[in-house]
Amino acid sequence: DGEALKRPKPVYFAVNKPIGVVCTARDPAGRPRVTDLLPPNAPRAFCVGRLDLATEGLILVTNDGELANGLTHPRHGVEKIYHVQVAGQMEPDVLAQLHRGIHLAEGFAHAKHVRIKSRRKRSTILEMVLDEGRNREVRRLLARVGHKVQRLKRIAVGPVRLGDMPVGAVRLLTIREIESLQKAVARG
Repeated sequence: DGEALKRPKPVYFAVNKPIGVVCTARDPAGRPRVTDLLPPNAPRAFCVGRLDLATEGLILVTNDGELANGLTHPRHGVEKIYHVQVAGQMEPDVLAQLHRGIHLAEGFAHAKHVRIKSRRKRSTILEMVLDEGRNREVRRLLARVGHKVQRLKRIAVGPVRLGDMPVGAVRLLTIREIESLQKAVARG
């Protein structure tokens, strides 16, 4: 009606997404959404990127579209760190292959860094660093080298760390974290 809309105050949340919660604004199936975990008085905000239904861990939620776009666009190369439990024993040549890269349907993808955190009898715990964020990238890369993902948890987005936040917990980002995210995008 010719009236300028008020720009909402920017909000920035870190959420420890539980398994079974979706990262979408609307879900016709009625499943719980990440945004349902936010405080009831929070302004409308959106997930920065996505974690699939079976993945847990850190997801950022904001109404700052410019920052969200910068964090998710591959050209900025903002790193995301994952802890991954895979079936079987991971061999050094497979780690090297993940680092070198693998062809996926939409192109070449690789882990920026990957290392073994620990070994169990029938599985291996990895730490993987990615900087692109393709759809289900961790699961697809590991499937291509013959290792099924048993558990996947994102522990960092750029300089923001999950830390010891309980599953399902939400907290506001600090000013320092917001500035660090902005700098991470600007460096890219």
